[in-house]
Amino acid sequence: MKSIQYLEENKQKFLNELFDLLRIPSVSADSKFKGDVRKAAEFLKANFEKIGADAVEICETAGHPIVYAEKIIDPSKPTILVYGHYDVQPADPYELWDSPPFEPVLKNERIYARGACDDKGQMFMHVKAFEAMMANNELACNVKFMIEGEEEVGSDNLGLFVEQNREKLKSDVILISDTSIISNDHPSITVGLRGLSYFQIEVTGPNRDLHSGVYGGAVGNPINTLCDMISSLTDDKGRITIPGFYDKVAELTAAERTELNKAPFDLNEYKEDLGIKEIKGEDSYTTLERVGIRPTLDVNGIWGGYTGEGAKTVLPSKAYAKISTRLVPDQEHTEITQLVKNHLESIAPDYVKVKVTPHHGGNPAVTPTDSKGYAAASAAYEKAWGKRPIPTRDGGSIPIVALFSNVLKVDSVLMGMGLDIDAIHSPNESYGLFNYYKGIETIVWFHQYFSK
Repeated sequence: MKSIQYLEENKQKFLNELFDLLRIPSVSADSKFKGDVRKAAEFLKANFEKIGADAVEICETAGHPIVYAEKIIDPSKPTILVYGHYDVQPADPYELWDSPPFEPVLKNERIYARGACDDKGQMFMHVKAFEAMMANNELACNVKFMIEGEEEVGSDNLGLFVEQNREKLKSDVILISDTSIISNDHPSITVGLRGLSYFQIEVTGPNRDLHSGVYGGAVGNPINTLCDMISSLTDDKGRITIPGFYDKVAELTAAERTELNKAPFDLNEYKEDLGIKEIKGEDSYTTLERVGIRPTLDVNGIWGGYTGEGAKTVLPSKAYAKISTRLVPDQEHTEITQLVKNHLESIAPDYVKVKVTPHHGGNPAVTPTDSKGYAAASAAYEKAWGKRPIPTRDGGSIPIVALFSNVLKVDSVLMGMGLDIDAIHSPNESYGLFNYYKGIETIVWFHQYFSK
């Protein structure tokens, strides 16, 4: 195909353009970057216009904007809706980065920058695949793009946009690259995603910070209390103790669990990569099952009192924690949030007050493997990688997959190209050059196979 040749001839150009996008600190969670989030949207709009997309626009929302573009070559042909996001996680702590997070560098055939993989690098593969097909008159399907700027803060405004634009977003399949593969030797397609419930706990004791010598031992310490409360949320078997938490968890059959565990996985390599001596999780489940088909509860951050240099003997007035639960079918995120909130309030001792503030969440999703979209994706991977992809369940969350299924009545295909070593959401996030270019090629082939 001429499009594949175009990719080979324009690799440096495609890399330079991605670097330009990565230099924009489009952190949606931090208001000081609001202008940069807008700048990233404008960058994409300009690029879409340059490479021949039609109806290109920045769609305003109550939060950060959505970039929309399309190319309808023939209404009788199938239509692919590409979803991605241009916003990124905060880069903190900056001091743990080996190079500035918004000054991308290429090292050992890997791109290092915040958003390199999640999701600028993966989203931009679709833009460049579209460019290659347009430049060579090989676009085989109609294509629509919906690239948002709020995925990392829960996509609060995407649901309303989708509801109000059903006709505009009408399509035959939704294509998303925001997941990972097992390895470059074992390409895979994610067919299941966990849901999410994210919230903050605030524990208040005395009405002001106190001297820990004068008051210590006589007044309840909010940090100590918060730690006790968090510790009680799981038992010694790794199960979550919140009443009702497991009531709607869909249990897999023995045959389904066996099939899931056929995916290549080396436990010793896993531990070595993470620098840990032993794994920990829910009893009676393998590591692949723990991160793919079981719900979890994790503390994402905890603070309070004095954390500066030196010592300050303070008994703090307040303590805080941010907690996330990962959910599996058939758990519903708003129901789980309420269960957690009720439980935390019920176990708080009388010497503190507890406030639970929900942030964002989304429901789990399982995508079919017998669809036309999955068949086209499988064929595309096999063509580009030389191997048939393995269906897997991913421990991460993309809440909009369930939203698309419910509102647009269209199945999603999760064609991620990331690797575990990409360190998304962490310092020194990276993305392999091989994966970036191979991803573009695979997407080109997907369009060809889906059109047939």
